[in-house]
Amino acid sequence: MLRLEKISSLDLPELAPYRTLKRSGEHAALGIFVVEGDKVLDRMLESDFTLVSVLLIEERFAEYEPRLRARPEKDIAVFVCEKSLLTGMVGFDIYQGVLAIGKIPPALSLEKILAASTRPRFFVAMDELANAENVGALMRNCVAFGVTALIAGETCSSLFLRRTVRNSMGALFKLPVLESTNLVQTLGELRAHGIKCIAAHPRPDGKSLSQANFTGDCCVVFGNEGHGITKKVLAACNETVAIPMLNEVDSLNVSAAAAVFFYEVNRQRGKS
Repeated sequence: MLRLEKISSLDLPELAPYRTLKRSGEHAALGIFVVEGDKVLDRMLESDFTLVSVLLIEERFAEYEPRLRARPEKDIAVFVCEKSLLTGMVGFDIYQGVLAIGKIPPALSLEKILAASTRPRFFVAMDELANAENVGALMRNCVAFGVTALIAGETCSSLFLRRTVRNSMGALFKLPVLESTNLVQTLGELRAHGIKCIAAHPRPDGKSLSQANFTGDCCVVFGNEGHGITKKVLAACNETVAIPMLNEVDSLNVSAAAAVFFYEVNRQRGKS
């Protein structure tokens, strides 16, 4: 059921999340996240994530109405306004005129992910990855290359930040995710299940990408944008693997490095 309301301000209590787009901590405490842009909302509407409310410019309501009415939620608040008002209220120009609030789903356990997955499994883990845009881009790569699940370490950027969801282009809605409270322990659990943990990290005694074997169950671990993978997480991995590079370039953006790794995984598994 839709509750349609035309608004001229953000004074309503239900609109508080739209007034606080940059206060991710408040949103996390409420168990909600922000959807920004039509492509991301389109993909959320195709998923089983719970939709709480939508804020649209008036001229876009007609195109969304049929899909919103088809949603299983019993109560969805739909607020419409003029574009100039939306721009002024949120503090920047929403060119697509589309915002929404969704509920963060219940956390998945590693056991549930393993039970629902097929072999060979392909996990990806993040250690201290701090940039929301990088996390979102990594999610997009994960979906494109058929990753089983994404594991975020305890010091990573939240998977449900507005910028992360936006940069994932809706990939978040298709990707099983696990927010670990102790990445070292989680990697140990993966290894106990026979899943080889491979650190994407250059080291003198490590392997180059072509020397690594990705044909069996594995988890590739990526580190912080500045200093890479922490020593304790490196120690929890079976081996280190690096991308050979020329001209004294020693690193790539994490999403670019991930795409190279993911292609090699699929090539070895006959999926390229």
